[in-house]
Amino acid sequence: MSSQASNPQRRITVPQFTAMKNDDHRISMVTAYDFTFASMIDECGVEGILVGDSLSMVVQGHDSTLPVTLDEMIYHAEMVGRAVKRALVVVDMPFPIYHLGSFKAIESAGRILKQTRCQAVKLEGGVDQAEVIAALVSAGIPVMAHVGLRPQSVHQMGSYRVQRESAQLMADAKAAQEAGAFAMVLECITAEIAAVITAEVDIPTIGIGSGVDCDGQILVMHDLLGLTEGRVPKHVKAYAQLRESIQGSISQYRDEVRNGQFPGQDQSFR
Repeated sequence: MSSQASNPQRRITVPQFTAMKNDDHRISMVTAYDFTFASMIDECGVEGILVGDSLSMVVQGHDSTLPVTLDEMIYHAEMVGRAVKRALVVVDMPFPIYHLGSFKAIESAGRILKQTRCQAVKLEGGVDQAEVIAALVSAGIPVMAHVGLRPQSVHQMGSYRVQRESAQLMADAKAAQEAGAFAMVLECITAEIAAVITAEVDIPTIGIGSGVDCDGQILVMHDLLGLTEGRVPKHVKAYAQLRESIQGSISQYRDEVRNGQFPGQDQSFR
């Protein structure tokens, strides 16, 4: 285990995060979108926090990640960055910024790093985004790549489906590494292919729906805490059922207001 990963008093840097692969330190990441939850997550000792474009769905209520804007990502990232004292904080680049050329990508990623306390950006793509990744890295902007299922390309892919094209997935992973990415998310790739990719690349792989052999794992906070309404994906494990607990608490408050129990003597000034 790396000394940095075990020291709760120091901020994890990009090189230290990358070195965790060689140190056999399994990496945990969680998404966060505001100050309160980011602070709690950071205090739990996870190595990475992602300000994900998933906020488009779990915070804003859209049915995909596409509507969220750069200004909205920066707004949430600034809150998260202000809360975190230890974890590496990565921010998703929203659609379609990094498809508009390297200059636009550098300009937008530069805004993220300048206006928040976050340390890196994440973008979806491998072979097709290698030039952009290299340009960002050349500009001093750390990049986490994202290979496999690409939620921002859901219309092109047709659905959120498991990725099984081993040759293309390996090519994307190697292209992202060669372009200078310091780590990569592997999303909804079969466990067997993800294990091979993890063994072949020198940078950490962070799995979501890609099996246990990845170097680390990430979950959307709302899924992890049982806040998600309705069906959740197969790869999700809810470690709590906070939706039920929160609704129960609010319902109890409502009833106590209606029947005159709240506020009581303890909540009243004399």
